[in-house]
Order: sequence, then structure tokens, then C-alpha cells
Amino acid sequence: MPSVKDILIEMKDMSELMVDLAYSAVLFNNKAAAEEVLTLENRLNSMNYEIKKQSLVAARSLEDAEKLTTLLEIAEAAESMGNAAKDLADLTLKGFEPHLVFKMVMEESERNIIRVNVEESSALTNQSLGELLLLNRTGMRIISIRRGDSWIYGPDKNTVILAGDVLIAKGSETGTEIIEKLADGEMQLEDLGNIEEFIDDD
Repeated sequence: MPSVKDILIEMKDMSELMVDLAYSAVLFNNKAAAEEVLTLENRLNSMNYEIKKQSLVAARSLEDAEKLTTLLEIAEAAESMGNAAKDLADLTLKGFEPHLVFKMVMEESERNIIRVNVEESSALTNQSLGELLLLNRTGMRIISIRRGDSWIYGPDKNTVILAGDVLIAKGSETGTEIIEKLADGEMQLEDLGNIEEFIDDD
């Protein structure tokens, strides 16, 4: 069973990811990102419940309870962030069209966020992020990976991408199409040599 500390760390990372995904869902009418937010929101609620349960078991005195109050408030705040992200994501799923001003603001303050599935035939399969150098080659940064029911937040250069992984990537609009084709197996790594200069100028 994960500790309260481990659960809080994951809740913090998860709530940040949900906000990124939710804004991207509204801006780009990305229903896949919106659905991902809803999935994460359910998990976030479960994690907050687990923290409350563990805290009740751990509190053996009034002093213990007072010390745990701060942790409970942090967990509650993370869940509130997730709930707000869900409200944003719901707008996309309901067919809401954002106002032009919102699009202008978001396009200047945020880069595109996408979700892609890694196929068995993908050039990304069984490669580490350090070997792939995706940020340099595509302008896209992998900010999270969903592997089955688990998540890898803030993957580093040693993180290996596996077939079946769901990548959450953030970066340039041009890089979006490239990372999607790499994940689908439609493009190979050697093809990137012809477009790296274009990506750098984007």
C-alpha cells in the first residue's frame, strides 16, 4: 500500500496534468484529452479517499490529528483542481465552442497537448526518451505516460516507451502531427532528418 506521502506526490502531479489536458481539450476541441481528464478525476477522488482513510487510522491523539490536517487540506486542494479540470473537460464533451478571445489567450500562453497510443510497429517502441531525443527532433515533450492502469509522471531520459503505452505530449502544432505518425508507425526515426530544421524554426 502506498504511503500518504507517495499518494500526495501522485495527486499533485496528476492534478497538474489534468489542468493541462483540460485547457488543451477546450482549445483544440480534443475529446480524447477531455475523456482522459474524466478518467483521471475518478482516480484522483479515490486517492483523496485513501489519504483520509489512512489519516484516520494513523491519528492516535489530538496532536496527531492536528498534524495530519495540513496533509488532508493539500489533498483536498488537489482534488478541487481536478474537479475544476473536469468541469473544463465537460465543456468539450458537451460541444461547447470557446469564445474567440479565449482561443487567442490560450494560443499565446499554452502549447498543444495531445494523447497518442504507441503501436507495436512504432519506431518509438522499446526506445528510451534519451535515445529518441523527441524534444529536439519534433518539438514535443513527453510529460506523462499511461501504462495500463498506472502512470509515469515526468518521465526522464531513462524511461523506455513500450507498445501499448499512451503518451501525453506537449509542444508545437507541427510536432503534433509528427509524434502521432511516429506512434502509429507511419513515420520512422530516419524520416525526421528532413524536418528537424523546419521544427527548429517553428
